[in-house]
Amino acid sequence: MGFFSKLNGFHAAGEGPSASCLEKYGAPKRSLFTELDPGDLHQKIEVKDEQGQTLYRTKSSVIAVRGKTDLFDADGALVAHLEKKPISLHEEHYIAMADGRKITLSNELFHVFKDVTNIRGLDWQLQGNVLGLNFTLFDQNGEPIAAIGQKMVSMHDRYSIDLYQPQHEKTVVAIVIQLQKMLTARRENRE
Repeated sequence: MGFFSKLNGFHAAGEGPSASCLEKYGAPKRSLFTELDPGDLHQKIEVKDEQGQTLYRTKSSVIAVRGKTDLFDADGALVAHLEKKPISLHEEHYIAMADGRKITLSNELFHVFKDVTNIRGLDWQLQGNVLGLNFTLFDQNGEPIAAIGQKMVSMHDRYSIDLYQPQHEKTVVAIVIQLQKMLTARRENRE
């Protein structure tokens, strides 16, 4: 692991977490990996474990105005329903977990060097480095829940998720999927 390991938190299955994550937070309890199917009209995203077994998958609406997506586990049970607010200064995105919890992601404005996304409904915060494509999810006590890294160049929009609090796995996966959709929409708006 060299210079780019410090810049980018992404790692593939079997590689182990980035040097930066190990230095800051230690070894994660579990790692997951997301991959977008670019040829799928419904923008299907799969989340796999270290062995390549699919644990979660998404199905999105073709009409992108509200960005509706459902997240399912490997058995086909609904984990969460995701939507975005059509017009929002703070890029608000909503998550309705299958257990009834409601979560809202919204960006704080005017952060020059990093994104700060508040997670209402959980009192968690997502902090990140836009240039390095690294994000860390913190709980209400400032403890890391998960470190997320995006592969710098990939047509499959790949992420690694290093879980430090695996009891929150489903919630973290829903947040990462919604974050992935937020970043995709942001890229499309710039083009």
